[in-house]
Amino acid sequence: MDNTYSFAAVRGVQARRAFYVAMVPLKVIERLFRFDEEDLPVELRAQRDLNRARIPAIARYITDNADEYVLSALSASIDGAFRFEPLPGQRSIGTLLIDMTAVILINDGQHRRAGIVEALRERPSLGDETIAVTLFPDEGLERSQQMFVDLNQHGVKPARSLRLFYDGRDDVARLTRAVADAIPLFREFTDFSRSNLPAGSRKLFAFSNLHTATKTLVSDARLSATAEDPAGVVAFWEAVIENMPDWQAVGRREVSAADLRRETVHAHGIALEAIAIAGARMIDLDPTGWREALTALRRVDWSRTNKRLWEGRALLNGRVNRSRTSVLLTAELISRAVPQQRP
Repeated sequence: MDNTYSFAAVRGVQARRAFYVAMVPLKVIERLFRFDEEDLPVELRAQRDLNRARIPAIARYITDNADEYVLSALSASIDGAFRFEPLPGQRSIGTLLIDMTAVILINDGQHRRAGIVEALRERPSLGDETIAVTLFPDEGLERSQQMFVDLNQHGVKPARSLRLFYDGRDDVARLTRAVADAIPLFREFTDFSRSNLPAGSRKLFAFSNLHTATKTLVSDARLSATAEDPAGVVAFWEAVIENMPDWQAVGRREVSAADLRRETVHAHGIALEAIAIAGARMIDLDPTGWREALTALRRVDWSRTNKRLWEGRALLNGRVNRSRTSVLLTAELISRAVPQQRP
């Protein structure tokens, strides 16, 4: 091989086959990896269609977080000549040399590749940074297609609640964590790792519901709350809890969250989000009297057996409907229960 790419690499073995993990500079990603099969029929390629709508978001993530972005490894197959040269005294650490005429097809990570390429157009200074690439010798289309299946079938996207809870860049997520930490009922009965609560869960709400509700409250009521100063939002949710005897009963262990979810509407995320919408209206209409307005929550019949009230609003065929329309209709019902007039 006269003309080669040269990468620091580690050799490994899976399923009795050698593979290599190379450190590849971002600036060579575009020309090194081929992705030109979009027009081929699905049976002749080993990748999903490239969703171009995802590319700007990945590029923006890289450029906006140039000091702390994290990219997982790409996976690709080498169709052509290559060799691995171990360092003296080493069997698995060395240099991977790939003939420049070899075709390297991505098995997993084509959106990351495209995002990197776009990011470098804006921030070429990132070009000398590297990404890990897992490289396999090409064994034909059938093997590449099977690799695509194997690489993707066990991947599970984390629940939105967990992603938000861990996201230190999302100001509302940080605020919501501070709110939950300040309110004992939320701290104990919010599920921070799941967005869909199992029927028997002892939690009342998912963190993603509380996040959405808090985001709506802060935006619609124009509250200036932060994770460092969450007092305004904490005061609102504490006032809501004061007017939710059933929630308090869960906190005192007098009723289980699972039973309350089974029997009522207000033990579901839809109610939490609707209360935030209605509450923001109360604050906007009467900045000094919203606490009194919230007492109307006690007068709402939250029982799921009241089908006349809830069917077609929060319920659809007896089941809780989580659609945006249902949230808005529930918020409207709450608002109508509150006698509001501008001071």
